[in-house]
Formats: sequence, C-alpha cells, structure tokens
Amino acid sequence: MVSGPNLNETSIVSGGYGGTAEGIIPTSSIKGPAVRYNAQFNRRIPVTGQGSSMQDSRSSSSTTAEEASRGVAVEKLDFMKQWGLNTYKCTKQMIAERFGRGSRTVDLELEAQIEVLRDTKRKYETVLRLARALTNHLYSMVQTQHALGDTFTDLSLKSPELRDEFGYNAETQKLLCKNGETLLGAINFFVSSINTLVNKTMEDTLMTIKMYEAARLEYDAYRADLEELSVGPRDVVNMARIDTAQELYQIHKDKYERLRSDVTIKLNFLDENKVKVMHKQLLLFHNAISAYFAGNQQQLEQTLKQFNIKLRPPGADKPSWLEEP
Repeated sequence: MVSGPNLNETSIVSGGYGGTAEGIIPTSSIKGPAVRYNAQFNRRIPVTGQGSSMQDSRSSSSTTAEEASRGVAVEKLDFMKQWGLNTYKCTKQMIAERFGRGSRTVDLELEAQIEVLRDTKRKYETVLRLARALTNHLYSMVQTQHALGDTFTDLSLKSPELRDEFGYNAETQKLLCKNGETLLGAINFFVSSINTLVNKTMEDTLMTIKMYEAARLEYDAYRADLEELSVGPRDVVNMARIDTAQELYQIHKDKYERLRSDVTIKLNFLDENKVKVMHKQLLLFHNAISAYFAGNQQQLEQTLKQFNIKLRPPGADKPSWLEEP
C-alpha cells in the first residue's frame, strides 16, 4: 500500500476546493495539547505530560517532607529512650548507694576540699547578711543625725539665749553625719566585694561540682552495669551487650575524669582568689571602722583613698535597690 501524505506537510484550505492560498494555515504551526489515538474506543485521548511531571514533583516533595519529619520523630524517640535508660540506671545506682548495696567511687582529698568550700560559703553568707544589716542600721543612724543637726541649727536661730549650745550640737551632728557617710561608702564596697565572691565566684565553682557529682553517679551506674554483665554467660547476645556497655562505660569514665580535673583546678583558683580578696576587704573594714569610732576623720578619708573608693555626692539620697550591691 502506498503510504498516505505526511500530516505535517498537509494544509487546511479556508475556501472551497481549488481556492486561493491566502487562507492556508500549516498544521505544523497549530499548537495545542498532544493527543494519542485509542484504537479500542476509537477516540483520541489528550496526553497530559506536563501535568504528570508537576504531580510527580509535588509527590516527590511531599515524600521528602514526610521522610524528614519521620527522621526527626525517630531522633526524638531515640533521645527519649536513651534519656529514660540513663535515668533508670542513675536512679538504681543512687538507691543502691543509699541502702549500702552499691559501691561508690570516692576521691577523699577532693571530697574534703568540696566540703570545706560549702562550709566556707555558708559562713561567708552569714558575714554578708550581717554586713548588709550593719549598712542598713548605719544608714538609718546617719539620716537621724542629719535630721537632728538640721533641727539644732533651726533652734539656734530661733533661740538667742541657747544659740551657742544648739550651734555646737548642730556642728557635732553634721560632722558625725559626714563621717557616717564615709563609713557607709567603705562598708558598701566591702559588701559588694563579698557578694561577688560568694554569689558569683563560689557559686560558679559549686555549679561545676554539681556537674562533677552527676558525672560520678553516671560513671558508677555504667560501671556497675558492666560488672553485672561481665559475670553473665559468654554467649553471642551477651558479648554484644558487654561490648556496648564497655563503650558507654568508657565515655562516662572520660567525662567523670575531665570534670574531676576541672573541679580541682577551680578549687585551687578559688582559694587563691579568696585569700587576695579577703585580705584587702578585711583590712579596709578594720581601718574604716577603727577610724570612724576613734573620730579620726582624716584617717577615715585616707582609708577610702587607699582602696580607690568614690563616695556619692554630699546630700545624695539612699541608692535605689537597683544600685545596691
């Protein structure tokens, strides 16, 4: 059979048969959806290739999002599982230690230093509390002396017959008020330094100690778990468990030793810092108190200059709670 004409080479005539060429449109220039012929149903079916690719892209992105969310969920589940297992082991070890059925790793020298630090912190907190109480009482006394001096001055102007007597007392109260303000500056500096030492330096060391103690408990818990597995049968399943327990034991052992080293370094640094700070602050406190009650105004002012303490301007009100140390 002779093959028919190529569809791409045929033309559609706008007029009748044998018409002019002006109404001729090449079929190759007609753009539209592609179709395929279905011989079974004797009809043409549009081919939606572009729509299929878009649906495939959407399906692929949806699958990727589901896989990502599923991965996050699995990761969280593994974390919770590991956290629960670790908590169980540590709780079991803690109970065993409390009832005397479990062994505990003890560093006698380090434990003694930690106990000394905690006792020192409690005593320094007492010093800080009493020093703040002394500051409040002294501030109230200075304010009373200031008011009393003003009253004496006013009475000296209104009582000619007692002008000199009221005048002497007014000058005395004003002098005491000035010396009290100077002593307040010294004690406030003392309180601020002790507060920094107790609530920042010592507290930072105690936070490291808490981490060390938690690491010690985990280390003993995984050590006991490894010892318990080591006395069991040597089958394939148990040997795999022993290998896993050995790896976890080594991880927690390294963490415990690292934190123990950190605690030792911080304790030594704290001791050196504490001696330097307290040597300066105790000297300041002694000199300021002695000069004030001896009535030596010059020595009191010299003490503040020695420690580079700047006073508030005369007549300034009591600092707000935001400015207090």
